[in-house]
Amino acid sequence: MKLTNKHGIPETFVNVLRRPTYSKGKAHRSVTQLINSPKIVALSEHLSDELEQDVSDMVWSLFGQAVHKVLEHGKDSNHVIEERLHTSVDGWTISGAVDLQVIRDNGIGIRDYKTTSAWAVMNDKAEWEQQLNIYAWLVEEVKKMPVVDLGIVAIIRDWSRRDADKKDDYPPAPVKELPITMWTQEERLEFIKHRIHKHAEAQFALDTDSPLPPCTPEEMWEKPTVWAVMKKGGVRAKALFGDELSAISEANRLGGDYEVKTRYGERTRCANFCQVNTWCAQWRDYQDGVRFDEEQA
Repeated sequence: MKLTNKHGIPETFVNVLRRPTYSKGKAHRSVTQLINSPKIVALSEHLSDELEQDVSDMVWSLFGQAVHKVLEHGKDSNHVIEERLHTSVDGWTISGAVDLQVIRDNGIGIRDYKTTSAWAVMNDKAEWEQQLNIYAWLVEEVKKMPVVDLGIVAIIRDWSRRDADKKDDYPPAPVKELPITMWTQEERLEFIKHRIHKHAEAQFALDTDSPLPPCTPEEMWEKPTVWAVMKKGGVRAKALFGDELSAISEANRLGGDYEVKTRYGERTRCANFCQVNTWCAQWRDYQDGVRFDEEQA
């Protein structure tokens, strides 16, 4: 990975990022890789010497690492912090570093620190549930002790006191603990095997120079195209529809003051957050299709 500094961020930031401390150990996949897009993981490893990332895109990640280090000083006598566990499934070694294990009388509680946004706290994130349940599987498999509860400790970097006072569903403080639904150990193992299968498919395709399995809409953070019924000259939609005919019908019902405008979908991750989009045929085909649709509109 080549590190760039297009915005002249101080050299101390650059130096820290050039000296990474993270390692998944001797594992085929870490837990975070396992729940990630198999295509992105495979391409990122294959193209590691060609990829570039700017320091400005890594600042919040660095902030999260700093928070983890500070919170290590809050360790209690019944806490196990930053323990990396390994085990194998179907010939693949999986590793995960658990931020915090709380040793209780009846088992172990798992907590994972997330430096995140208020939006993420207010909306369900499936990957958090997946990640912590795989950690639970690792702990039970390796330590032979039951996991009794799971939780995310969210440090909300964009927390606003004004929004907390005005919005009922807004986090009341800049730190919020979120309980995570626990799966059975059987459900966890089934999910892990499914993810290993997907990653093995992507790796095999890469090794044989075959087309890589496509990313799913969820992996691309895809927002579909919708049709907005709007008052002419207005900025807010009266209603949104998933198909154009329904939107036209509603606009006609409302009368001549209303019109239909297309709000084209987008793949947010592909456009702004994927390091391998330059090498991705799926992304190129999507861009070509969007450009064609916009030209025809």
